[in-house]
Amino acid sequence: MSKSRSLASERDRLLWVRGGALIGLALAVVLVSLLSGTAGIGPGRALNALGGGADAVARSILLELRLPRLLAAFGVGSLLALAGVLLQALFRNPLADPFVLGVSGGAAVGAIITLSLGAGMLLVQSGAIAGALAAVFLVYALGRGGGTARLLLSGVALASSCGALVSVLVAAASDTEVRGMVFWLAGDLEWAVSPRLSALAALAALAAAVLFARPLNVLAAGELRARSVGLNVDAWRLGIYFAAATLTAIAVVNAGTVGFVGLIVPHSVRVLFRTSDHRVVAPASALLGGTLLAAADLIARTVASPRELPVGAITALIGAPAFIALIRSRQPASP
Repeated sequence: MSKSRSLASERDRLLWVRGGALIGLALAVVLVSLLSGTAGIGPGRALNALGGGADAVARSILLELRLPRLLAAFGVGSLLALAGVLLQALFRNPLADPFVLGVSGGAAVGAIITLSLGAGMLLVQSGAIAGALAAVFLVYALGRGGGTARLLLSGVALASSCGALVSVLVAAASDTEVRGMVFWLAGDLEWAVSPRLSALAALAALAAAVLFARPLNVLAAGELRARSVGLNVDAWRLGIYFAAATLTAIAVVNAGTVGFVGLIVPHSVRVLFRTSDHRVVAPASALLGGTLLAAADLIARTVASPRELPVGAITALIGAPAFIALIRSRQPASP
């Protein structure tokens, strides 16, 4: 008994220490993001403006440009990470990510069509929303009644078809349109016209994920166990599918197709915290996802200044080697 209590105490201590480290990392990224940029505002001047100093220009840049973009990065990163958590619980597969549902592909088709017509930012986002919604309902219609396997296959097939259609549309576009298309497809936070919406959506999704952590744990343990404890598996599958699709759609509409966040972040959290309990995995993934995308955006807008790189390319450059390293060092997670 004393040994089991000691192990439980050690596990709790580990969770608190690593959770504190993750919060510290997030705060550091927030501070550096606010103080760094291409406007020629030094850290001292920026800190003075944040503290309520009289420098109106610096305060305007920080509060009207950098802070909204930082909120957008944290919101989109958290949404993608939480969508990954939900899908990996739904499919019981750590390699599932938000883009397997075809939502990003549908949004990309809608956005590229409107871009090819010379539409402005709001119309491009409207096209992306329409494409994402069409993809959600099409995948659901194709996969209905076939369980998670048919749902997954329908999403993969639709994503592939949308990718081919996007390639045709980009090839047929004029030279002046291609740059905007490429940045949208690679992920670009300049499209985030409503950063507070993505941040608030991420907070609401996080609260719901923590609230429903127990059913997620049961569902992730397998259909047989879920049915044995009285869980309505079909209803939960449907709810998780539409929740993950909605989170992905909001993220994609605000930032384009940012890859790897929904794949690597939940997997990283399980490895780092040595648990698959969604009471830990969901909040830690939301925080790490937001931190990762905020850090990637900081790199994207400063490393090649005054040019800006697509943030999705940075997440892929960071995510691919990190994911390989995590797979090689993976330890079994404890419930």
